[in-house]
Amino acid sequence: MGTEMTSPSTEAFKRAVLFFNRQRYAAAARTLASIVDVAPRNMAVRMLLARSYYFSAQLSRAEAELRDLLRAEPQDAHAHLLLGRTLERQGRLAEAAPHLRLADAMTAWDLVVV
Repeated sequence: MGTEMTSPSTEAFKRAVLFFNRQRYAAAARTLASIVDVAPRNMAVRMLLARSYYFSAQLSRAEAELRDLLRAEPQDAHAHLLLGRTLERQGRLAEAAPHLRLADAMTAWDLVVV
């Protein structure tokens, strides 16, 4: 009775988070990519995948993942920020600037006290 069933994706996600937290970003990315294959609409998994690609210097993969994520959720300030940083790391400063400005504008409201 006290046992709880977990799916293979749940276990894989837990493993990926452990890899990420231990700064084993390439291993996290491989694990997360397999989850995205079966659950492509899970935006939290996709964001962690993009972050794993970014931190493991797989910048073209990070860019592609972030662009896909932003097509689905254009209001995601963190995705804009990470895409801007990804483009910066690739030396594409003019392309990065609008994403960084947008992320800044979107998060500026978080600082406003009403």
